[in-house]
Amino acid sequence: MTKRDNLILTGAKVITWLIFIGLCIQAGVLLFNYPSISAAFNQKTAVTGPDNHNRWIFPSMFSLAVFITFLKAYLFYLVIRLMQTLDISNPFQLPVAMQISKISKTTFSIGLISYIAFQSARNMDHHGLITGSLNTFWGDSQAYILMSAIIYIIALIFKRGIEMQAENDLTI
Repeated sequence: MTKRDNLILTGAKVITWLIFIGLCIQAGVLLFNYPSISAAFNQKTAVTGPDNHNRWIFPSMFSLAVFITFLKAYLFYLVIRLMQTLDISNPFQLPVAMQISKISKTTFSIGLISYIAFQSARNMDHHGLITGSLNTFWGDSQAYILMSAIIYIIALIFKRGIEMQAENDLTI
């Protein structure tokens, strides 16, 4: 590996750690500030009015936002673990392929849950309930679904590379 490649890999590790830490902080802030955020939301939109079923709308949508944030942090945790187990001189190893497969599944989960939350928020907007501040958590659902497909293809390539390497080792 060249010096430039080592520098890029080290930079990617640092950026991944920073994103992971940022997502953990964001999830913690959301989780521990729920009472004040909920009170402000209920005051602003009058969700606690005569319709008793409306009082469950914000907690359920907020729970989805927190869950999505935790899933994103877990995704970057998996990427950090992948970078630790990846050996550039011999990349086609079973632990690496399994880690890439986990990343693909987690990415798909984020995309699917984000899409469900997005459609739910859109449905609530049609009924006059405002969910605008939470839309930032699930606005990129389609990108995560597409990214999961690409990562799944990479996982398949790694699995095939492992099979070919095993066959090559047996013939020598």
